[in-house]
Amino acid sequence: MVIYSVECTFSNPAEEKAWNDFYSLEKLPALISVTGFHTSQRFKALTQNCPTYLALHTITGSDILSSMSYRENGGGNFARWQRFIKDWHRNVYEGLDVAPNVDAKSYLLLSSSGPEALQKLNTIPHEIRATALDKNPELRWLSVASKLDFSDLIGRLPEDVHLYEPMGEQLSK
Repeated sequence: MVIYSVECTFSNPAEEKAWNDFYSLEKLPALISVTGFHTSQRFKALTQNCPTYLALHTITGSDILSSMSYRENGGGNFARWQRFIKDWHRNVYEGLDVAPNVDAKSYLLLSSSGPEALQKLNTIPHEIRATALDKNPELRWLSVASKLDFSDLIGRLPEDVHLYEPMGEQLSK
């Protein structure tokens, strides 16, 4: 199993709610129906200097992303939104077998400069390495932390630590 990540910023505030409804209510359930997809969850960044949206999926392998099932049931389907999607990145990461399930009382933290910043925040970083698609950043560290522990740190995190809140529950098969 590998982690498939998709990151982007949506540039049209007037259409953003409709896009988020489409992505969360239509696209994620369609993706989780694809053979080889096991979990899917969306996040919104609370920090600057990173794409606003992040989706993490647990998939069997990167070959799933070229399958007919993926193309027909969730891959793509962005024609209406494409012109508003900016700073788009896709990666397949090895290092964790399953994407973390981040509940409503927790945050997801990501860093690409090393585990030290996450360790200083008293979290347990997990290293993941990009093996397919953009392969950038090649290395990342992620951790999950309680919102109670980080509510006062949102504006004071190290520059390379990006904080995300879940936009809904993790979908799984």
